[in-house]
Amino acid sequence: MKIGIGLPTTVPAVGGTQLMDFARRADECGFSTLAVLDRFAYDSYDNIVALAGAAAATERIRLATTVLLAPYRPSVAELAKQLASVDQLSGGRLVVGVAAGGRSDDFEATGTDYRTRGSRLDAMLDRLGRIWAGKDDGPGPRPVRGEIPLWVGGHSDAALRRTARYGRAWIAPGGSVAGFPGLVNRAREVFAEEGRAEDPPLLVSLAFVAPGSERLARGASYVREYYAHVGPKAEFLAKSLISTEDQLREIVAGYAGAGCDELILFPCTGDPEQVEELAKVAFG
Repeated sequence: MKIGIGLPTTVPAVGGTQLMDFARRADECGFSTLAVLDRFAYDSYDNIVALAGAAAATERIRLATTVLLAPYRPSVAELAKQLASVDQLSGGRLVVGVAAGGRSDDFEATGTDYRTRGSRLDAMLDRLGRIWAGKDDGPGPRPVRGEIPLWVGGHSDAALRRTARYGRAWIAPGGSVAGFPGLVNRAREVFAEEGRAEDPPLLVSLAFVAPGSERLARGASYVREYYAHVGPKAEFLAKSLISTEDQLREIVAGYAGAGCDELILFPCTGDPEQVEELAKVAFG
């Protein structure tokens, strides 16, 4: 199982210099992927812009949106150009993970319709592929390899069918490893129904970390604020943060044993020093 790491672009008060230091360390420590979350109506970095910066600060690591909430972005052609530009800047290291989104405020803030986000996302994915392949009138540049791999997030039937139709990988929602096998079984059923039984998408999951007691306190505060829209579940998520070395070893082993192809560790604080700490345990 590969292990990636999140870039803390949604954690409050993380400066640009810190983010780029974080990206460089992740590249040097051997993580497979450097990933970003996406929000609009929140005090966070734009994830495409953040990955453009990370492209210049790194040499090896794959760059991924996990996930890009594409439907709140009004222009498919502009989005295709932005993503292909990051792919070029990184030498072809970009992966685009997408999802429909679950917060109406992101859509209201950009003047896009929340109710039709799923159907718009399907249309966007189809056109993105055509633009990157040079089969549409969208603008360049072209991706380095002629295409950009698409990953799809979400656990609804619509999201799973979207994964089967467009995705190289399925991004499972972060949570307890105990629930992962059940999600995977349902995903595989849908993939088979959509003709992907022999070539199913890779399985990717997220885990949220805050190593050490001091980071745990700050990380829990961030999680309560960031996920306030889910009500009482935000407190459950805050209490579920991985903070000890034993917890991290256990969850890495658990996901590997459950058939996960890549686990991405998302830090809930912004200090770059934790990258080496996480790598030492995760790869130990």
